[in-house]
Amino acid sequence: MTQDIQSLRTQIANEVKSASNLKALDDVRVSVLGKKGRITALMKTLGAMSQEERQTKGRDINILKDEIADLIKHQENALKKQEMDARLSSETLDITLSPRQDYMGHIHPISQTIEELTVIFAAMGFHVAEGPDIEDDYHNFTALNFPPGHPAREMQDTFFLPETQDEEGEYAKKLLRTHTSSVQIRHMENNKPPHKIICFGRTYRSDYDLTHTPMFHQMEALMIDEKTNMGHLKGCIMDFVRAFFEIEDLPVRFRPSFFPFVEPGAEIDIGCSRKDGGLKIGAGDDWLEIGGSGMVHPNVLKNCGLDPEKYQGFAFGMGIERMAMLKYGIPDLRTFFESDLRWLRHYGFNPLERPNSASGVKS
Repeated sequence: MTQDIQSLRTQIANEVKSASNLKALDDVRVSVLGKKGRITALMKTLGAMSQEERQTKGRDINILKDEIADLIKHQENALKKQEMDARLSSETLDITLSPRQDYMGHIHPISQTIEELTVIFAAMGFHVAEGPDIEDDYHNFTALNFPPGHPAREMQDTFFLPETQDEEGEYAKKLLRTHTSSVQIRHMENNKPPHKIICFGRTYRSDYDLTHTPMFHQMEALMIDEKTNMGHLKGCIMDFVRAFFEIEDLPVRFRPSFFPFVEPGAEIDIGCSRKDGGLKIGAGDDWLEIGGSGMVHPNVLKNCGLDPEKYQGFAFGMGIERMAMLKYGIPDLRTFFESDLRWLRHYGFNPLERPNSASGVKS
């Protein structure tokens, strides 16, 4: 019996090593370990043996079974690697081929607009600052000179979160920021002047219609030093909107307006034409409001630890979706957030052609 097992081991080992593909190897496995296999047949002979002989022969057969199973597994791994190597050597992919246009990903208009704004303001010496979406009442309202009882503090306009305890055990009112102006406050608190930043981000207000959504994006710019004045504000905005809309003689005007965090404040209007019921940006007989601006209020400077007798500067901001809608002719704000691939293919941008300081902003 021992000689038969040894002979069977040698025979099966040769068959396994001779298997040149996975199909042949599986045939060997079935002929050896299957229900009618040779090792299975040996196991069936144990019933006719004495108990002492059954223990000895059974151990030898189990050892043989394990050895053959390991040998088959090893050969299987070798054959799989061999097949993979053969596929890798025969299959090729020409990565220089242009992808099909209908399968190419597109840059969302919001991302495109943010990149364009970044390029424009980087050329002016601004750098990007960031802040949290979840703010406290102080950074979102109080530090920006919003008085108690201001309508923006009311629940119908602002998404307030449940009050939470701070490290000192006091309750703090949290909310989803209603503007990116809170980023300016945090930047001035944590950095020494002069300040020259631009910030982008999501903002949240309780509103939803053709031109409003509960979540939208804003951009704001801030410049603080000892000499900046209203003339610098006007020049910066004029250069910015003319670069963004790519109209060298784009008319720009500033209308006096009130914002709690600036004094004086001004609405920003650009020239347009509404002839035949359309809208065309540029020289025309009408004006279109695009944002707000002004000189930073002395109270805001004080709240950030700056001496308003020494420092002054300007701030302005506007909605990113609105800028994209005006430049690229997108009629409905809500479609920005509907995740419609057809819409994105129509209004999206080629990811291989990004705005940069070398080639400039592209429409």
